[in-house]
Amino acid sequence: MPRRRNGRDIDGILLLDKPEGISSNHALRRVSRLLNARKGGHTGSLDPLATGLLVLCFGRATRISEWLLGAEKTYLTTAHLGATTTTGDREGEIVLERNVPALSDAQIEDVLAEFRGKQEQIPPMYSALKHEGRRLYEIAREGVEVERPPRSITVHELRVEKYAGNRLSLFVRCSKGTYIRTLVGDIGERLGCGAHVDTLRRVSLGPFKQAPMIELEALERLAASNGVSAVEALLQPIDAGLAGWPAVTIATEKAEYFCQGQTVPTQSDDVGALVRVHDAQGELLGMGEIQEELCVAPRRLLVQRPRQG
Repeated sequence: MPRRRNGRDIDGILLLDKPEGISSNHALRRVSRLLNARKGGHTGSLDPLATGLLVLCFGRATRISEWLLGAEKTYLTTAHLGATTTTGDREGEIVLERNVPALSDAQIEDVLAEFRGKQEQIPPMYSALKHEGRRLYEIAREGVEVERPPRSITVHELRVEKYAGNRLSLFVRCSKGTYIRTLVGDIGERLGCGAHVDTLRRVSLGPFKQAPMIELEALERLAASNGVSAVEALLQPIDAGLAGWPAVTIATEKAEYFCQGQTVPTQSDDVGALVRVHDAQGELLGMGEIQEELCVAPRRLLVQRPRQG
């Protein structure tokens, strides 16, 4: 999570349309420089090959990143049938080519049905996961493959957008931790011809569904012509990143106690629920958990308030 020693303290969320060919961290650094933001982070990286929604958090918004990292995501991807690669996408070297059989819509649907719902998925070697302190992609570049434990994922929705020749375009709505490259490769194997990712675009993440994104170059042009204030005006409030969670309000006189880490009364009786906590003026104080009936305990504070008197 980059910090700029002499940057500004700004808070908010930017929905960036990441271009192809750069890493998520590189995109973050470019936007952070535009805003001169002291602190920034992203909520789930995209491969350099991928485009689309990269949620950037600045200032206090970085404190809610864990809830966005765990959110479901939606992708549009095109599978190149008939060829598998070292990386699972078109940037890798082809390791095996096979003929693509004549596939009916029904045959494709039967295979896709196998990949919907909860399942175990083995992460690819070309990933940022660690094995004995090293990134898997570093080990893979040495020509070594190590055993990776499967991870539980859920594919909530999987359907064909278009099928022509050896290109199969898919819509995927899935849980965190899902590797689209692995999913495409596994589907290709079940179709009997293998496959790799040709294009990949993320179109939604958590509460940000069909949300307007801004391209990096457009953002840089805006900053050059209208100044940093025009870029800052595009930031969404922190609350926007938690829109899917229920909200509770606590009394003004109790807010300072909550902000100091204490359990305070509220109106919710949904014990165990995670909630957004606002004061009576509507300010978002943080995330809390309903611990017992009509009481909420802080789980992540966004505001600090010294005790009065």
